[in-house]
Amino acid sequence: MERPDRLEQARDRMRERLGHHRTDLELPVQVRPLDPDEAIGKDADPSFVIKTGKERVIEATIQGHKGQAFTDRPGSWSGTLGNLLALALDEISNRAVFVAGLNAVLSALEQLPGTVHCKDEDPSRCGPEVARTLYERFGTVRIGLIGLQPAILKALIAQFGQDAVRLVDLNPENIGETRSGVVVWDGEEDLSRLVAECEVGLATGSSVVNRTLDEILERFQKAGKPLILFGNTISGVASLLNLERLCPFGRSIP
Repeated sequence: MERPDRLEQARDRMRERLGHHRTDLELPVQVRPLDPDEAIGKDADPSFVIKTGKERVIEATIQGHKGQAFTDRPGSWSGTLGNLLALALDEISNRAVFVAGLNAVLSALEQLPGTVHCKDEDPSRCGPEVARTLYERFGTVRIGLIGLQPAILKALIAQFGQDAVRLVDLNPENIGETRSGVVVWDGEEDLSRLVAECEVGLATGSSVVNRTLDEILERFQKAGKPLILFGNTISGVASLLNLERLCPFGRSIP
């Protein structure tokens, strides 16, 4: 029997938490897309993907608590907490809504930190902080970056050297291009190559939305190599499933 994907597993864990807290499933949940300035601030570097408008942040609100998710299929949604739990998770748009909602719910229930994207100067500070944290933990290693995030890529190169960084992405506009001196490999065809050539993996948390997280985790586990997820999108899933996450400046509202 095929094992449910990580997001299905996280939903099961969330149901358990809601039962433990005796949470009212009729509580309203609202989800809406944010414009770039709302998501990362007017003063954030204009080169960030969110600023270019190709991918968006959606934000869920429950009892004043906020949770966000990064997706290329943004949309609005409203319903009860029970409706959120019942969403079909085979569609990317629904997965994004559910992830944002899960983050908001866990923020409300358990004061989970870092469910909201950092803003203004903090996105530019994030890359160096991530690179420094990886260096302090692993020393000088080869890093496999899964998901192009330009600020993080530049910081990894500055910390570990251009020859020590491998990069894959799913966006066909990026594949085959050179970014900061590193060629972008195909996230589907070249994932196994990246795993083989790196010692530590660093993967975007939005992989839980686009259904690539399971394969990424399984390939690193099979290779016996550490994988760290980055970003606020995966804050709730990482907490529920005990996955390692880095998000130095993620925020919480309220």
